[in-house]
Amino acid sequence: MDIIFNPPVNTENKYIDILVDQLKRQGYRVHALDDIFSSPKHFRAIKLVHLNWFENVDDSNFFLALSSFMRKIFVLAVIKVSKKKLVWTMHNRVSHEKRLSFFSRIITNLLVKYSDRIIIHCEVSRTILLNRHAGSGEKIFYLPHPDFIGVYGSPHERAPGNRPPLPLRLLFVGAVKPYKNLELLIPAVGTFKEKVNLRIAGNPVTPAYRDKIHEMAADAKNVNLRLEFIQDAELPELIHQSDLLILPYDLESSLNSGTVILAFSYRRSVICPEIGTIADLGPARQHVLHYNYGDPEEHLQKLTQTIQLALDMKEADPSVFSSMGNELYAHVAVHHDKQRIGQRLAECYQSLFD
Repeated sequence: MDIIFNPPVNTENKYIDILVDQLKRQGYRVHALDDIFSSPKHFRAIKLVHLNWFENVDDSNFFLALSSFMRKIFVLAVIKVSKKKLVWTMHNRVSHEKRLSFFSRIITNLLVKYSDRIIIHCEVSRTILLNRHAGSGEKIFYLPHPDFIGVYGSPHERAPGNRPPLPLRLLFVGAVKPYKNLELLIPAVGTFKEKVNLRIAGNPVTPAYRDKIHEMAADAKNVNLRLEFIQDAELPELIHQSDLLILPYDLESSLNSGTVILAFSYRRSVICPEIGTIADLGPARQHVLHYNYGDPEEHLQKLTQTIQLALDMKEADPSVFSSMGNELYAHVAVHHDKQRIGQRLAECYQSLFD
């Protein structure tokens, strides 16, 4: 079957590559959305369109946002009129782009209305959808986020041995964007001085935001910056050099996290708010340092308290986070197995044609 999976690639992580690879293994011919109008024959051949992050619009200025919005409305209308099957994955509570969020809200409402299936990666998504769109229940299809085990390679081999209790080594990795709350993380870590070391590795969203992070890190003294795109082959080593990944996401918009699954796939636990990915862990949640908060002030307080907890845990047992990481690796190897998830996604598609 010829299908569209959009976007067909994603340079920020391998999530898209994993799913596209699995779909091809199931016999699907995967095409890019940009090619849908390449010829009448190709357009007719496409039976299903699967959209990811389609609700996001470029909000750098009003005219770019309007242009993006109009193109997406047109695409959705064409899919609807041509009676192609539509699948949408709900990745976030709301779009992270907040300046012109009304465009995103309109597209999201149309996606929920027009979709034949809505893929969710956590059960919190089901609750959100049913609260906002009471008739969406029959469209929902739960599919865990695929694991990243082995996807980025392996860290360098080292002789076994426990790490010293200090410093606590924390890693933030991923695109450096405001909704990830680095403005809270850097001063929180700064209060611990030489007891904690934070490495921030990733490409800032704008030059101005890069300058802001540089300025804050200079004040903190115990923050190491690599503000650039991190090559895939470097990720396992970066993760291996840390005790924990720390991901202080914005609960207003964040719902799932591929970086959390990445950490588990490379035997590391995380410090993270209780987003949907964390809430779905079941008994494995005891191996994660998670918290909730109500506002930015409380977030800073809870984040600082959780870092202190991690510091106390490592001082009491320098191997504690290796043990937690091994438990989380075992969890994702079973419950987030990429081959099984690829098969389930193919079954989801096929159910629309039975």
